[in-house]
Amino acid sequence: MIFDLRTYTCKPGTIKAHMALYEKMGYAPQSRCLGKPVVYGITEVGDVNSFVHIWAYKDVTDRATKRAAMWADPEWLAYVKASGELGALAKQENTLLNATSFFKLPNA
Repeated sequence: MIFDLRTYTCKPGTIKAHMALYEKMGYAPQSRCLGKPVVYGITEVGDVNSFVHIWAYKDVTDRATKRAAMWADPEWLAYVKASGELGALAKQENTLLNATSFFKLPNA
């Protein structure tokens, strides 16, 4: 199992608008294509302009297949367009993590 950890930083003062847009337009198509995230959270301490989400996949092939489906989804593309027009995102960092031998997701 692999985990895709994504950290995004919004321009100061824009995170609430970005989260509202994602909730309205992005969450449904992304979850439909990728499955439900393991974590989707905003930072309370530290860089309060950032948020993280973590997605679980069987392997890199599963990740590639699901992400290709997402990028072919018209609803997802509409969200990406609206997000670009909002202009809230300033930075993105992606990390792929391998699960340890003893870690299992609940209900997995």
